[in-house]
Parts: sequence; structure tokens; C-alpha cells
Amino acid sequence: MSDLLIAAPLSVEAALISSAARGARVRKTGMGPVRAGSAARELAQTPGGALLVLGFCGGLDAESVPGEVIVAESVCAAGDEGHAPERVACVDAAGLVGRLRERAMTVRSGEIVCVSKLALGERRAQLLAGGALAVDMESVWLAGGAAGRPFAVVRVVLDSPSHELLRPRAAAGAVRAARVLRRVAGALHDWAPPSRAQGPAGSAGPRDGGAGDAGLYYGPRGV
Repeated sequence: MSDLLIAAPLSVEAALISSAARGARVRKTGMGPVRAGSAARELAQTPGGALLVLGFCGGLDAESVPGEVIVAESVCAAGDEGHAPERVACVDAAGLVGRLRERAMTVRSGEIVCVSKLALGERRAQLLAGGALAVDMESVWLAGGAAGRPFAVVRVVLDSPSHELLRPRAAAGAVRAARVLRRVAGALHDWAPPSRAQGPAGSAGPRDGGAGDAGLYYGPRGV
């Protein structure tokens, strides 16, 4: 039995993950910041040695294509939507990247910015200018569910500037992303972070690029 707790925002994500993440606890959390915040309180009471947020995301730059895997070094709330200026550092980004690349997946790591509605068209460019590599609608608000445990985020690109959701190629991209998400779940079902001391999600401290303690950071965002 894996000691990993996986948070999956959407029903389709949870179904794909559950079909491949042998032994891990998979919890559907709901879409968007409000549902994520509510789910975080429940996750904090759910057994598990580490919390991994796993699901789809939107790519922001010209390199992004459906099926690419993004491992978060940190997650943050977009600074122009009225959210509290939160930034959470994620643990073991390098280890997760290495594990997935060993299985021949296309993987990058960087910051994921979290928003309250779908980011399409020019909105992607705005978020990219703020330093993020990808966008989702839940991860930073799920971080509280770690409740002192290690916290990580891995997302699979569903759409990108060259593969917008409403374009004809969207269906093929969605199929590709779904297949990759299932592969990621299988590869990470027994993931455990390094055993060295981890800081609790929610503590303040310097950003460490994803390899160190999980922590919550406050400051203005430029997006």
C-alpha cells in the first residue's frame, strides 16, 4: 500500500489516475479555488505521508504541447485577480523530473500560476510574462491540505498557445494528454520525497527552487 495521497481536481483526472496509481489514495477535489480551498481542509485530515496534486494544466509558452509534463518548483496565485499573494515551494522537483524522464516522458519544471478561470489567448501571454511556465486553477489552494507533510505538484499540458481548447486539434491533444496523465500516475504511485527534514506547507522562508522545504511565501505578483 502506497503512503501517497493524490489530489485530482476533476472527475476525469481522478478516474485516469485511479486506474494507474496502484495503492495510492486518490481524492477528487473539484475545480477552481473555492472548491480547492474546501477540499484542502478535508485533505488535511486524510491519511498519507505526502500530498501530490496531479492533473491537467494549460501551457503558456511556444514550446508547450499537449502531453508535456510540468513538474512544479513552486505554485502561486495570480496577482491580478484579487487573491492573497501566495507562493508555495514544492519538494523534490528534480527527483520527480528524473523519475518521469526515465520513462521517456517529455518533462520540464518551473512555476505554475493559479487562476480562477480558464486562461486562453492573450491571458496566457500575461501569465507567461509573470514568470510562470504553466497555469491551473487549484494547486496553490490545495497546498494547505498537506498540513505539514511534503507537497508536490505534477501537471500534464492539455492545451497551449498552439493548441487552444476550441481549435480543431483539441480532441487529439486531449487524448494524448489523458494517456500521459495515466502514465504519470503509474510512474508516481509510490513516490515518496527525500527523507531529510521537510518544512510544512504554510511556513514562511526563502524560495529554494523546488528542491527544499515546502513553504508558503507572501509578496506581490507581477501578473
